[in-house]
Amino acid sequence: MTVDEILAGLESGTLRSASKVDGKWVANTEVKQMILEVFKAGKNVEQSQFGWPGFVDKHNIPAQKFTEDRGVRMVPGGSSVRRGAYVSSGVIIMPPAYINIGAYVDEGTMVDSHALVGSCAQIGKNVHLSAGVQIGGVLEPIGLAPVIIEDDAFIGAGAVIVEGIQVLKRAVIAPGVILSKGVPVYDCVNERRLEPGEPIPEGAIVVPGTRPVNEKLSWARDMGLSMNCAMIVKYRDEKSDASLELEAFLR
Repeated sequence: MTVDEILAGLESGTLRSASKVDGKWVANTEVKQMILEVFKAGKNVEQSQFGWPGFVDKHNIPAQKFTEDRGVRMVPGGSSVRRGAYVSSGVIIMPPAYINIGAYVDEGTMVDSHALVGSCAQIGKNVHLSAGVQIGGVLEPIGLAPVIIEDDAFIGAGAVIVEGIQVLKRAVIAPGVILSKGVPVYDCVNERRLEPGEPIPEGAIVVPGTRPVNEKLSWARDMGLSMNCAMIVKYRDEKSDASLELEAFLR
């Protein structure tokens, strides 16, 4: 495939950097390798020819332009969607926000101010990425699945989700939660600790928490210091769904 064919496939959604196979998200290594080849083929040029004077980037992946027929509400004020990212109709992008190459953002999703959707991240339908949310990109290593946010999830302001973490359908991530493979997640409902990198379960409500420091750090324990963790405190029900109705008024 040529560079243009690769980018066109990514932008149309026919090529995706990850897919769900037998209920599990896996990386599409061929697609991720294609994206790396696009970068290798690119040369840094001044972007005025694409309507972005004063900016320099690879000549083959300029920022996308939006027209009314695409059905995307791209609000003016500093947002950018790089070429090679899929943005479905019905998506709202508030300024400033950034969506990187290889990302997939499905219909009805809100990308709020100062939100980042990193390279190859997969965002489902009707997701709310609140202000300041950071969704990490995982382009390399190519065998690692990127961050996945499934349909109807709500990601609260300032949350950080990186290192290929998966958030399953209808989960709610409270403001300020940090999710990575190094941050333990405790399911306080089912009284278990999730395995490192285990997906956030469907409908889980996750809040920031703290835990005692490692026993090897005796001085820190004596000082009463604690470390970051995340806690599942409940699962969504009618009451918690009602608390999210405000989102509908933002569209």
